[in-house]
Amino acid sequence: MAADSNQRIIVEKNPSEARLSELGIKSWPKWGCSPGKYQLKFDAEETCYLLKGKVKAYPKGYSGNEEGGCCVEFGAGDLVIFPKGLSCSWDVSVAVDKHYKFESTSSTPPPSSSSSF
Repeated sequence: MAADSNQRIIVEKNPSEARLSELGIKSWPKWGCSPGKYQLKFDAEETCYLLKGKVKAYPKGYSGNEEGGCCVEFGAGDLVIFPKGLSCSWDVSVAVDKHYKFESTSSTPPPSSSSSF
């Protein structure tokens, strides 16, 4: 299915202060969780900046074989983008504290939506 190629978690390691300021991260709401395992579904694209924590995210449909590149690791200081429609499980080894923002630009279809399969 064509949508699968858009279901990648993007991690930007240690973005600059200028980049964080440009995004207005300090004005975003905060969320946190304790260590543990969580099932998450993203109904909208989410961008978040981790203040603390360490996470391994396993997108739904992938096996637990890390060597196959099926988990995405991120932690404190990382800027992470989760695509709309993604389902994944989080294995949180260090409690998470993050700023987050949901995109509301879903009215504009992606350019590839008109291409044939």
